[in-house]
Amino acid sequence: MPDLPDVTWSDLQLPSLPLPHLPAPDLWGSPAHWAILATLLAALAGLGLTGRSNRLAAWVGVGGALLAFLATCWQLYTLTQIEGARRGAGTIGALPLGDLDAPLRLLVTWPLAIVAVTVAAVALVVQGYARWYLWYDPRYRPFAATVSLFTSAMLLVVLSDDLLLTLVGWEVMGWCSYLLVGHQSTRSAATRAASKALLVTRTADVGFVLGLLVLVAGAGTTRTTDVVRHWAEAGPSPALTAAMVLLVVGVAGKSALFPFQDWLPDAMEGPTPASALIHAATMVAAGTVVLAQLFPLLSVSGPARLLLAVLACVTMVGAAVLAFAQGDLKRLLAWSTVSQVALMLAVLAAATMGTGPDAALQHLVAHAWFKALLFLTTGWLGVLVGGTAMALMASGARRYRVLRHRFGWGLLALAGVPPFVGFFSKEAILGTAEAGTAATGGGFVPVLVLASVGATAPLTAAYCMRAWLVLSRPTAAQGHARLYEPDPVERIDDFFDEPQVVQEAEGVERAEAAISSSARMGTSALMLMTLFGGVVLLLPVWGPQAHVDLQLMAATLLLMVVSALLVRLAAGGVRTRDAAARIPAGVSLAAERGLHADLAYRVVVVTPVLALARAVAWFDAEVLDSWVRGAGVGSRLLGRVGDLTSPRRATPALALVLAGMLALAALGVVTA
Repeated sequence: MPDLPDVTWSDLQLPSLPLPHLPAPDLWGSPAHWAILATLLAALAGLGLTGRSNRLAAWVGVGGALLAFLATCWQLYTLTQIEGARRGAGTIGALPLGDLDAPLRLLVTWPLAIVAVTVAAVALVVQGYARWYLWYDPRYRPFAATVSLFTSAMLLVVLSDDLLLTLVGWEVMGWCSYLLVGHQSTRSAATRAASKALLVTRTADVGFVLGLLVLVAGAGTTRTTDVVRHWAEAGPSPALTAAMVLLVVGVAGKSALFPFQDWLPDAMEGPTPASALIHAATMVAAGTVVLAQLFPLLSVSGPARLLLAVLACVTMVGAAVLAFAQGDLKRLLAWSTVSQVALMLAVLAAATMGTGPDAALQHLVAHAWFKALLFLTTGWLGVLVGGTAMALMASGARRYRVLRHRFGWGLLALAGVPPFVGFFSKEAILGTAEAGTAATGGGFVPVLVLASVGATAPLTAAYCMRAWLVLSRPTAAQGHARLYEPDPVERIDDFFDEPQVVQEAEGVERAEAAISSSARMGTSALMLMTLFGGVVLLLPVWGPQAHVDLQLMAATLLLMVVSALLVRLAAGGVRTRDAAARIPAGVSLAAERGLHADLAYRVVVVTPVLALARAVAWFDAEVLDSWVRGAGVGSRLLGRVGDLTSPRRATPALALVLAGMLALAALGVVTA
């Protein structure tokens, strides 16, 4: 086979079109200010001004997300009018912290501006969808406000040029995830999952905070660009290595990398709109944004890159394997998110300064579109069939054909099939990893990442094929022919109208009547972006693009096809068309329980901590308190001895002394 030439994505980029010069309105602040403040004020208003009105809360939540989306879109245009395509902005002014400089500034570049648009767009779709999905939920108002606050925190992390602001957004997202996962607080499973998410991520956040402190203390400033410049000029050092290793640990917790991976699938106890927001464009992707902003420091810190590569590669492959065996579609998508986020972080470990971190951000954008589509479509089908278990969702894409393209396109994009958006982002990751291998002469980190990405591609195709076979399984009535024609249905024209969930017996094509027009339109927009989103990834605004090996691309696609065919063959002899039914029951149960990661947490963390706590309590009660109790007993004994050795009746001498004291006192009073 003749060698195929290498190409770059820049060879495939669309020609730049001349943009009309539109005058920028003279408004207060910058688009970055408007994007962050719109959602922040929507959160505050949603909690304090909406009273008991769900309708007003919906207007506030959707309106804030819409303003943020328009502001981020306008921000893209303003970058075209600025030389260098970088725009900075202040916030509340510098903090008076003595010798430490804390300017609290924002910074917008093209990659981060596209990420901001993606975050705002997904948040807008989720807000409109949640109004329908949680129509009967009495706690819809705090949910909508929390989504607004979550969006504001993520936009702050994306647009921040200050590590202090980054930390604020980072911690606010952790708290919001706790509230969203535990939204149905009357269910013990939801409260347990929320507590687990908070504890696991907060434990890892200790490393994140300490890493930021080391960077800030060394640079004497909290401004991100100045911190990067200072440490880059200083070169590799033990302090820099320690800081970046600590940051990687913090990112591993938020992004659910091994050994923190188990909290994210359990977070499926939250409502589906919350799952879509957390998995698609906010919390789990925040670590990718932070490490991309600090990429020059990560690239010169060998131990941090090695740690990130090992954790991400183990998570990437392991989560893809676990996704195949899940008995619930939401948990399958959750493990898929764990694998895909690990893919973003792994390429950061393999990238070089020549390629830059943009491949990770491109996959972040692509993943946000197709994963939000899959989660929201799953929630739509879950409303119709009464749950998200694979047994309930079987034949859903065939019974409700309006969902067929949404599921199909989302799974194709997730698998990385051309021409869907996931194909472009994953090939950019492969090209970046291969470029890193060539630049380091076959170094361990890029080789490990390249091998893991190559192994994950067919595994992803396998669980996507398994999900599609279950969702598109023919029903008994549709085994050979279409036995009916759907009647016209009355659709909900406004998402403030009360939805009427239509039973299957009334017509299987009436799924459109069960959802609001805005929620349906949002999923349609996401579906289109999964198909045409590759255009965004080909725009000439990203950093240096790695060479794409056409032979490697062809081999990867071939492995994906073979994997999908094997799953199809395995499902052929199964009545339910679920290839996972061939997995032994014990293995399947262990996979659904995350390979008993909870047990490992108890053995490695909980049991030793509780044992140490009991030992400290015993030492305090039996050793330290014994001295206190002994002092009391000793005092009582001394008092008893004194009582026994002292006469009980006053002696004449003592009476004379007392009389003399009284006489002297009286004399002093008279003479005074």
